[in-house]
Amino acid sequence: MYQLELSGAVCGAVVKGLDLSQALNKEVLELLRADWVTHKVLVFPDQVLDADQLVAFSQQFGDIGEDPFFGHIDEHEQVAAIQRNADETTPIFAEIFHTDWSFLEVPPAGTALYGITIPPHGGNTLFADQVAAYEALPDSLRDRIENLTAIHSAELGYAPDGAYGEGDQGSGRSMKIIPSERAREKFEHPIVRTHHETGKKALFSSAAYIQGFVGMDKAESDNLLLELYAHQTKEEFIYSHAWQKGMLVMWDNRSLLHAATGGYDGYDRLLYRTTIADTRF
Repeated sequence: MYQLELSGAVCGAVVKGLDLSQALNKEVLELLRADWVTHKVLVFPDQVLDADQLVAFSQQFGDIGEDPFFGHIDEHEQVAAIQRNADETTPIFAEIFHTDWSFLEVPPAGTALYGITIPPHGGNTLFADQVAAYEALPDSLRDRIENLTAIHSAELGYAPDGAYGEGDQGSGRSMKIIPSERAREKFEHPIVRTHHETGKKALFSSAAYIQGFVGMDKAESDNLLLELYAHQTKEEFIYSHAWQKGMLVMWDNRSLLHAATGGYDGYDRLLYRTTIADTRF
């Protein structure tokens, strides 16, 4: 079988004893999925995977999902590169806590990220447990948000005039980002989400992608978002993950926020990413 070691933080667990380059049997997959949705982040160290094997592993947990504004690597159209070159001076990509692609009609269930080139220091990924954040809400704040619907959009990031839009093109960013007018699309999702596998309630709130709340003016929405963001990213809800070469990390976007960090200037950093689709919101 495999060994499971808890991170010691509010979420996260290390899985040892599996070779992810090989198909996993049904019993192992069922146990892994249960551990994944329970601990929200699973870490698989010491793996040797090519792009095809990364995709094959991911497909055991669901269909490969859409990455609407990322280019793909040459070797595989379902794999994106999270990349930063040693001499790059652009802002760190994805430093704001978010859940991946929450602006889609059915946001993805999970993300898998595999370490190819890892700097000797820096570059931790921060994960914020949104089940714990929901359960720790002050009653007054819970009452205010319990039945709210948020308006999600990629406009501020990936529209032509967004942070990663035309003004960012030619800046020396090594990642393949493809801005588009499609980023102006909007979808509405409840701010409190019930996970359809665990039944647990979680905050489904992302400062990166929420433009406001249905029926609420912008000033009130902005103030509430700032209050929520301050709560949901408190230190007690965060697991800080340190990367190693050959490490695969899979996380549950339905119950987490995550954010990138820097601290590795002068070093190349490269990870391969797949997105795991969900069956429904």
